[in-house]
Amino acid sequence: MKKNFYYTVLYFFLFITTIAAQPKRLGHQEKKDTTTFNLIKFISGDFTYLNVDLFNNLYIITSNNQLKKMASNGDSVAVYNDIKKFGALSYIDVSNPFKILLYFKKYTSLVTLDQLLTFRNSINLRSKNIFNVNAVATSYDNNIWVFDERDYKLKKIDDKGTPISESADLRMITDEFPSPSAILEHNNQLYIYDENKGFFIFDYYGSMKNKLPFLHWKNPSIERNCIYGFVEQSLFSYELNSLNLQEYKMPDLMNTYSCIKAVNKKLYVLKKEGIYIYQIN
Repeated sequence: MKKNFYYTVLYFFLFITTIAAQPKRLGHQEKKDTTTFNLIKFISGDFTYLNVDLFNNLYIITSNNQLKKMASNGDSVAVYNDIKKFGALSYIDVSNPFKILLYFKKYTSLVTLDQLLTFRNSINLRSKNIFNVNAVATSYDNNIWVFDERDYKLKKIDDKGTPISESADLRMITDEFPSPSAILEHNNQLYIYDENKGFFIFDYYGSMKNKLPFLHWKNPSIERNCIYGFVEQSLFSYELNSLNLQEYKMPDLMNTYSCIKAVNKKLYVLKKEGIYIYQIN
């Protein structure tokens, strides 16, 4: 009898301890019905792509295939004309404003530019035995992250494409195999985002640390300890410190955008007539 009582108490203690130790991944979700989006700037133009860096510089592709960098007031800063040299452009990474990364998926090629959009170099990933890549990003140490879906490894390469480090084969450490649309770097961690499986979080050594099950987010970004993403007519914000998830319902007038980005409490919306910049309050 005493033995059974002992095991009952022990089981209860272990159960409570396990529950308390589990990470609070999602936190409280709050819908911000009082949020306002105040239009502060409109930039007229026929653009096909938009991205924004942390200094509020805009990177747009024009209808005649020029990559332009503009200041937040719309003034032109720089132009890059060889946007079609490597085929159709798939992605522009501006997380490091001093090293702009262009990715051309069809030819598995990377091009790096400086802050004035001057050509620095190009990398043919196939020549480095990297063949299946959907997501790339610059690293804090001025190198490049790629996720190779042929062998399910996160790899860091230098400007010549030479491998520096790589993770273990993810098929050996998790039952879910990501096919990421984005790689985000923040505070010594990497966030690999798969729209159908969520965020896979790694340290700089390629070890998987955690997972956030936020699905179907478009244009995810990280800024000042917040992850942002868009689902239909809502902007979501997840605070990494407080674990608080907020939903900001966007006005109906934003429902026909072709590109959208949240940076520095501002919302950048690309529509057929130009770029609308809103202050988020």
